[in-house]
Amino acid sequence: MGEIVRYKRDVWGEEVILGVSWDLLWVVAIAILVLLAAHAIIMAALANKKMDKPSADGRRMLRHESIDRLFHWVMAASILVLIFTGVAPIIGLRIAWLNIHWISGLVLSFIVLFHIIRSLFWQDFKSMILGPRDFGEPFDSAKKPGKYTFEQKGMHWAVTVVVLAVIVTGVLMWMQIDSPFWDRTNSMAESTLGLVFLLHGLSTLALVALAATHIYFALRPEKLFYTRSMVSGWISEDEMAANHDTSKWAPKEAD
Repeated sequence: MGEIVRYKRDVWGEEVILGVSWDLLWVVAIAILVLLAAHAIIMAALANKKMDKPSADGRRMLRHESIDRLFHWVMAASILVLIFTGVAPIIGLRIAWLNIHWISGLVLSFIVLFHIIRSLFWQDFKSMILGPRDFGEPFDSAKKPGKYTFEQKGMHWAVTVVVLAVIVTGVLMWMQIDSPFWDRTNSMAESTLGLVFLLHGLSTLALVALAATHIYFALRPEKLFYTRSMVSGWISEDEMAANHDTSKWAPKEAD
């Protein structure tokens, strides 16, 4: 644990957790770069140049409502700002980061709360449930998904767990500093605060890895039509038929 956790002596001379070791940031960065580069090389080697790419022409089927696209991009922006402002002092950038950091955290918290409520009452929550049958999908090209693929569901739930951890620990840390809403109280014991810092740091490192992975796959040529749908809202009927089981997902035609 010495390589993962930093310790300090409290006012009583006892050893308590200070937080995560930020040397792990470079370990995560290098590991992600190596893994994504390896994936790109393998995919390039396995690519079938003769395979016909589904056409983007023809009827357009609605994949994402405008409100959901707005949610996605606000969430993405807040996460990137949080990562930048959180990592900046670690890598030596001298910026006034604290207020920007907690304001971005508030934006993320509110947008996630909105999404949870919307997904439970106004969206098809079942379409995002990851079941046992989904795990065979990557190994059998005959198995087509409904609206969301196995990878998309897995990424969604991984981000959900990590973002909730970031939010909960971030709010606990925010309550210990001065803000427009209260004065700092220093009410949390050093040992407890250190544990919160540790969990916040670990979830931050996981968020960095997930964000990099998500951006990589969003920019892959075979996935670009999904990225386009997060901007325009639609995929073509041909793209839908090539990648999805229309008996599991039958969207309406886009305007």
